[in-house]
Amino acid sequence: MAGVESLILFTSIYFAGIVAFGSIADCESTLGPLAPKAMAATSVILVSMIAMGLYQFHQRMYFQEAVIRVVAGVLAGTIVLGGVFYALPSSMITHEVAAISVVYSISLLILVRYYFVRTVDRNVFRRRTLIYGAGERAASIADLRRKADRRGFQIVGRLAAENDDVAGGRNILSPDGRSITDIAEQTEADEIVVAMDDRRGNLPIRELLDARLKGIEVIDLLEFLERETGKIRVDLVNPGWLIFSSGFRTSPLRRFNKRVVDALVSSVLLLATWPIMLLIAVAIKIEDGVRAPVFYRQCRVGRSDVPFTVLKFRSMSENAEADGKAVWAKTEDKRITKVGKWLRIFRLDELPQIFNVFRGQMSLVGPRPERPEFVEGLKESIPYYSERHTLQPGITGWAQLKYGYGATEEDAIEKLQYDLYYVKNQSLMLDLLIILQTVEVVIWGKGAR
Repeated sequence: MAGVESLILFTSIYFAGIVAFGSIADCESTLGPLAPKAMAATSVILVSMIAMGLYQFHQRMYFQEAVIRVVAGVLAGTIVLGGVFYALPSSMITHEVAAISVVYSISLLILVRYYFVRTVDRNVFRRRTLIYGAGERAASIADLRRKADRRGFQIVGRLAAENDDVAGGRNILSPDGRSITDIAEQTEADEIVVAMDDRRGNLPIRELLDARLKGIEVIDLLEFLERETGKIRVDLVNPGWLIFSSGFRTSPLRRFNKRVVDALVSSVLLLATWPIMLLIAVAIKIEDGVRAPVFYRQCRVGRSDVPFTVLKFRSMSENAEADGKAVWAKTEDKRITKVGKWLRIFRLDELPQIFNVFRGQMSLVGPRPERPEFVEGLKESIPYYSERHTLQPGITGWAQLKYGYGATEEDAIEKLQYDLYYVKNQSLMLDLLIILQTVEVVIWGKGAR
């Protein structure tokens, strides 16, 4: 999909040049070489479309919503390109070429999306998965009830392992004297997920190795669930897996690079957003009075459990916690002010946290910082909760994107599973992806409370 749409975006400049000037040669004689302009347009608009959430494989999206996001992505990218062309006059194209290119791109992108939704069998892109195990651990795969979580695989059957107490009777295969490799080949499985309840002395190493040598991927249940859901199931994790699995690594160089990026980007953001922050401050004063505080200061837990004071625009009434007790935010919370409601929808109440990033107390991307009153209780009741404090907390993060706000201990467990995924897989590319997808959250108001 991305490859086809990149080709459409690239050719749009050439098509527009032919329509406007009669030929590519005549167009280039006036505007200069088209290839660099087409490459710039493709890159910027493709990034804009990523930010609109158009390439999230596990996201369920109806065609009408996709159309809106395609139009928004192309127009947003075009606006950015306008700034680039203005700053670099040598790369500029005419308004006519730009208009034709936009119409061409939007029309073909929508047509491709329509064709894909209507004609392409989505099973073509799914891995055919054989589950080795039919007990409680294997049943955790069946717990993936959301269609979005099951888009990456298609279960071809479950093969009961020795000593498994079969949980559920669907898709249970009978060995009939066949090896695991034979069954995998006969069901045309692309991968075997090892989901035995008890591996001690029961793991069929020879058969699984034979399957792998024949080109069939063999993966552990936790790795499979991590790949498909973007989180790490804490109810299935054991300390040994945390120690020996890939990831969960950080280094002084990684921390230094992250800090440099945070300092540079936060400086730019402070310069770019101060007019918006000034308007928000005025709006808060208008609603609550000249003497009403604009900012909300609150103690949060940072890296290595070091407390710090987080800074946010006040979105609740001044006496939101008059009794001094920490209270989770709730849906339709009556403590939220009229201005605060809109600040929370578009996450603008988080803007002052840029100062926390600039000071080094937070990062742009990381686990959401929680209040000490909540952290102490969550540490006692949720295993591995402390691991999320090995990194700097962030303004945005993987858990914030995937789950939004949480107001219960169950929500905290769910968010921790996404936080552990980020801790395990942290990288510059993942940070960039999270930042881009945060744009989608801000624009479409996902997960706001």
